[in-house]
Amino acid sequence: MKPQLWFLTGSQALYGEETLDQVAGQSLEIQRMLASSGGLSCELAGKPVLTEAAAIRRVLLEANADPSCVGVITWMHTFSPAKMWITGLAGLRKPLLHLHTQLNAALPWQSIDMDFMNLNQAAHGDREFGFIQTRLGLARKTVAGHAADPAVVRRIDEWARAATGAAHLRSLKLARFGDNMRDVAVTEGDKVEAELRFGVSVNAYGVAELAERVDASSTVDVDELVARYADEYVLAPELASGGERYEALRYAARIELGLRSFLTEGGFGAFTTNFEDLGPLRQLPGLAVQRLMAEGYGFGGEGDWKTSALLAAVKAMGRGSDRGTSFMEDYTYHFGPGEPRILGAHMLEVCPSIAAARPSCEIHPLGIGGREDPVRLVFDAAPGPGVVAGLTDLGDRFRLVVNEIEVVPPDAPLPNLPVARAVWRPSPSLSTSAESWITAGGPHHTVLTQAVGSATLHDFAHLLGVELLAIDSATTTAAFADRIRWNQAYYRLAQGF
Repeated sequence: MKPQLWFLTGSQALYGEETLDQVAGQSLEIQRMLASSGGLSCELAGKPVLTEAAAIRRVLLEANADPSCVGVITWMHTFSPAKMWITGLAGLRKPLLHLHTQLNAALPWQSIDMDFMNLNQAAHGDREFGFIQTRLGLARKTVAGHAADPAVVRRIDEWARAATGAAHLRSLKLARFGDNMRDVAVTEGDKVEAELRFGVSVNAYGVAELAERVDASSTVDVDELVARYADEYVLAPELASGGERYEALRYAARIELGLRSFLTEGGFGAFTTNFEDLGPLRQLPGLAVQRLMAEGYGFGGEGDWKTSALLAAVKAMGRGSDRGTSFMEDYTYHFGPGEPRILGAHMLEVCPSIAAARPSCEIHPLGIGGREDPVRLVFDAAPGPGVVAGLTDLGDRFRLVVNEIEVVPPDAPLPNLPVARAVWRPSPSLSTSAESWITAGGPHHTVLTQAVGSATLHDFAHLLGVELLAIDSATTTAAFADRIRWNQAYYRLAQGF
């Protein structure tokens, strides 16, 4: 079931029933125009035309209480005196988009009269509504243009996806198996503040609890899952039935079954693991993590719960897209010859939703963690535009750093690199991107997405009250450093005294 956006139309009783009937009919036409565009990832739920304060307050409180509603779109069809919206807007807890539009695209120059003007005066009513939103200090997005314009639909959907991600975070439970990697700074953070700001509940569980479920997996279930692996992936010969490493594949299946059982029964939508804390597990979870990410679970390596939560939210934002989203890490650089690029990967855990072709299921030594060789999916990422995003906790606020990128094929095959990987060109250049990212204190763990654009992540940060720093084609290191200093002053002042 798609998440819902509630569509609210404002007017006033002064116009009389005949005019209000016309307002209701035109409101329905705007809703149909948007819904039939095929460009919205959410369902539009229309509500009766609102003409007085009690009804406005009632419907906005109902929006707060309805878990299927991820946001509210408002449109003042005629002139809706904005004082009647004060108590309702003051109590609204869902994201708000103000659509500034009208039914007619062109003016009927020869026939236009005052009746037409009185009916079609959103240019008037929406300015009144804009004032009261500003007076109340409401965080919202304003989109102006005709509802049939694809650019308007695209901007609404960018915001709708951000609202969907924010709603997903508000009810997200995240399981940390063990703690974070020892002595690492950026993966730490304030989990209480994260629950206050985002809604995500982050709690730790002993790896032994997971290992018990892994060991309890039934032989029948393992057989079925291993058969699915053989159908879905290019299976390395040594992992096939009768192969010398077949038992390792079966244990990887046990890990998936145990992990899935734990997450499902606990209602978790995200999790972390840590190669320094594997307890009785014989392998670092690799294949299981990759497959769960492909289904929409958030994940962070080395106990990185912030990246795990961000990944879960971006996965929710990108639902319905034919492109993927993955946990990622900037690993190493290609400075030349040719255009500089970044090679991103991780030890094992890169999501197959970004794969360019059918992944290969392989087993190789890990060289870290002191366990048996783990099973993993190996592939190159699909080329195309994307975004890399990282979330950090600066102590007084969370900061989301976003870099627009272009994923490209590697220059040559990588036969000796037995992990999933992505190669990309960061905007505006490798040097400017890296200098800006490091100056911002951006994390080394990130979310790489080709399903969600930077505009949606901008809306997402705005909805959550999170600082956003964007690195794009217009970025210079000097201006970016200035932006950080200006932001620092703003956030210090915004905290009050």
